[in-house]
Parts: sequence; C-alpha cells; structure tokens
Amino acid sequence: MPSAFGQAVVRSPDYTFGVWRKSDASTPETAESRELVPVGKAYSGFTDEELVRLDRFIRTNTVDQYGPVRAVERSLVLEIAFDAVFPSTRHKSGLAMRFPRVHRIRWDKPATEADTLETAQKLIVAP
Repeated sequence: MPSAFGQAVVRSPDYTFGVWRKSDASTPETAESRELVPVGKAYSGFTDEELVRLDRFIRTNTVDQYGPVRAVERSLVLEIAFDAVFPSTRHKSGLAMRFPRVHRIRWDKPATEADTLETAQKLIVAP
C-alpha cells in the first residue's frame, strides 16, 4: 500500500493524497528535489476519534487555504488501500486509484518515507 499525504477539507471526509516524484531528472534525489503529485482522494476509513485528531492536525498545520480546502504541511503519512491503479490524465501524477480508502494514519512515519511515483507505477493494472 503506498503511503501518501496532502490536502484535506476540515470536518469533511474528503482527502486528496499524493506520492513523491523527483522534480528534476537531472539532479540527484534529495528531499528538496522531490514534489508531491496527487494520485487520488479518499472519502472514508476514519474512526470518529481519528477524525477529531486529524481535524486538529489540519487546523494546526494549514499552510494555504482555498475556500474550504486546506493545504497542509507535508508531514502526515496515510496508508491507502485500493482495488487497482490505472493510468490517468486527470491527475498530475498520471495515475489514479480505484476505490481508494484510508487504511491507517501513520503518525509514527516521517513524510520522507512516503511512497514514490515510481513505486505506484509498478502497481498499474493493464487495461
């Protein structure tokens, strides 16, 4: 299961998540040379207790806001369960997950250990 993190709408179970992609192929990979690219949204998978803690995290770590949508500091990792990964023109990553849902919030895992686009591409299901 790829780990991911990204934007969220506070008090709404709608979370956009992404994976790391090397931003420039000509430079060595470092934390500064990577960017997050979206691969999907999850609408379910949290307990009430997790939603309260997640809401607190989002409000405390908001770095930008677009109406009700908040972009958060890139420090939270989610484990995402899904049925399949397909090529997609809708997401910047070029991938989309079928029926994504949050499996677990990884409060213990640093963002630098979240999965990469390369790993997610290996999971593509041929059409």
